[in-house]
Amino acid sequence: MNTQRLQKILARLEEQNLTQMIICDPMAINYLTGRMIDPGERLYALYINVSGGHRIFINNLFTVPEDLGVEKVRFFDTDDYLGLLSDCLVSGQAVGVDKNFPARFLLPVMERSGAGPFTVSSICVDEVRACKDEEERAIMRTASQINDQAMARFRQLIRPGVSELEVASQMLDIYRELGADGCSFSPLVAFGPNAAKGHHLPDDTVLKEGDCVLFDVGCEYKGYCSDMTRTFFYKTAPSEKHRQVYELVKQAGDAAKAMLKPGVPLCQVDAAARSVIEAAGYGPNFTHRLGHFIGQEVHEYGDVSSANQNVTQVGNVFSIEPGIYLDDEMGVRIEDLVLITEDGCEILNSYSRELAVVE
Repeated sequence: MNTQRLQKILARLEEQNLTQMIICDPMAINYLTGRMIDPGERLYALYINVSGGHRIFINNLFTVPEDLGVEKVRFFDTDDYLGLLSDCLVSGQAVGVDKNFPARFLLPVMERSGAGPFTVSSICVDEVRACKDEEERAIMRTASQINDQAMARFRQLIRPGVSELEVASQMLDIYRELGADGCSFSPLVAFGPNAAKGHHLPDDTVLKEGDCVLFDVGCEYKGYCSDMTRTFFYKTAPSEKHRQVYELVKQAGDAAKAMLKPGVPLCQVDAAARSVIEAAGYGPNFTHRLGHFIGQEVHEYGDVSSANQNVTQVGNVFSIEPGIYLDDEMGVRIEDLVLITEDGCEILNSYSRELAVVE
């Protein structure tokens, strides 16, 4: 068990006037134990308590010979495993539960344990995970470096007659050649008007001269994700209108990055980018929030949006990805990951953001 991470979560529990919590999100358990299990329909839970006595409940289907730094409670499918979990709760005391705890497990535990009330306390875990420690930062830097290298290779896939699916199908192998463990999400490849569609999935659309080419891609490395978007133009330089759109998106991203440091409200970061696009008359064409937090999962708790009043903290890693989307014409999105540091921010991607025409 990673004791430093655990102590931070326990401190958050106490701030919420809680002494015990059931965590069932496999990613959150992995964050604490270093062991990833996909339990499917089976119970998989970590019980933590500010006074100690932590326990992890693991079905015997899953082989876990290593010491996880926490007492293991093993059970078979036919055992009364919910009774085992209920018995470890301190009666008469409130219980924090994971936001992902299935009702088929939670309701019987509520009835049988004598503990309560039960309250969703995932925020205690999510806020700790949102501030990456030095080990996590180093891994995420490498993941983004691999993504930079991959983007250079992906650009070479742009050639006459190729389809979106043909390009996307080659990306996983390239990531693995570069040392990644796989894709952090299914690659988004969009040509021409398809780039104006939010999260367009690759299809049989064939590349044509004059198309824009949007790649929204990321890899997984040592359990952490990268994410980056670049937009190219094929064969022909873009029209003046489309060139202006590209430069506006680039300027919007630069405006947001320029204000990044600890203590900045995330809604103000969104506003800095959005105001650039709105001033040029394209506000309605910027159809999403500016960014999302990222780590073990490509989308984690926290976002960069007009609704988020929380402030940036040292160790936050999130995307800055403004976009302008013109229906039936084209779309431009430029995305980088940034890390909030003690004195500002570190941009994790180095691949060029300058307008590029692929011949």
